[in-house]
Amino acid sequence: MDDGNEFLYFSDALPLDKNRFAFAMKRNKKHYANGFGKITAETIPAFSLYGETTDRPDDEFVHVEEIVTRSQHHGWEIDRHVHHGLCQILVVFSGGVDLRLDDVESSPAAPCAVVVPPSTVHAFRFRPGTEGRVLTFAEARFTAADAVRRGLVEDLFARPAVVDLTDAPDRAAPLRTGLDLLAREFAERAPGWTSMIEWQVSALLLVLARRRASAMLAEAGRRPEADLFARFRPLVEAHFAAHRPVSWFADALGVTESRLDRAARAVAGRSAFEVLQDRLLLEARRKLVYIAAPVSKLAYELGFDDPAYFWRFFRRRTGMTPSEFRRAERRRAEGTPLPD
Repeated sequence: MDDGNEFLYFSDALPLDKNRFAFAMKRNKKHYANGFGKITAETIPAFSLYGETTDRPDDEFVHVEEIVTRSQHHGWEIDRHVHHGLCQILVVFSGGVDLRLDDVESSPAAPCAVVVPPSTVHAFRFRPGTEGRVLTFAEARFTAADAVRRGLVEDLFARPAVVDLTDAPDRAAPLRTGLDLLAREFAERAPGWTSMIEWQVSALLLVLARRRASAMLAEAGRRPEADLFARFRPLVEAHFAAHRPVSWFADALGVTESRLDRAARAVAGRSAFEVLQDRLLLEARRKLVYIAAPVSKLAYELGFDDPAYFWRFFRRRTGMTPSEFRRAERRRAEGTPLPD
């Protein structure tokens, strides 16, 4: 990051433009009848930040704000929407939230952290007075960095997740401190502030990843299942594009298919097959955004024998065709408003 270019967006202490939000709500009025109702790709508004349809976040985008800053202007309810190319973490320290991540609804108790990957349809309904912060940053900024940071982002944002902090509320303290320091760094802008912000965001991601990993191991119950899943992950990374069946991975690991599936569900909360599909989808999204090649060519690179199979796979898991997803990402990059 170059301290000479003040690219980072921050409005934690700035007043919200109510006219802009009123316009956004009017423009998307038909979408807000029921934020937790049925959703389709055609009825989901895409924002940089909620309600902000004109600001285009570039690859350097980082933003942090208190939950109250935006939600109080909408009756403590943030209706369904997506952020293309942006990762988001919502940390609730006190109060409560009903949330929807894609098609999954839950009401986790505070304190908790909510991980929202790019292009995830999400909606929040907060208890009035809820305390917390929201961190939003450009996925490209951190996945283009060193391999360790890229792996951290890719693992943490592989799928939507809620990280429970209620069993040890003091575990939320590092997140609170980190977010407070991040907000202060934006406000003071001391020499080297952009480099410090990049470091602080990375530290927050690591704290959250450690907490989630600890929770997964605790939920696994038995160490052998955690060890088995740890051996499964590198095999997934090496062979996801080969479209091998779960039985192949089980044979390679010397276990039964059912045991591998139990380990995946215990540690990751997903079946072994879903873990493979999630990794394939992540690679598909990357290629569609960063590689200027025909969708059919990318389909073959991803191991699909027929581009039509890839089309159906992608639409079933995202609600958009590969071409629709790519056009949406290009419009975002060019600053062109997405169509309703």
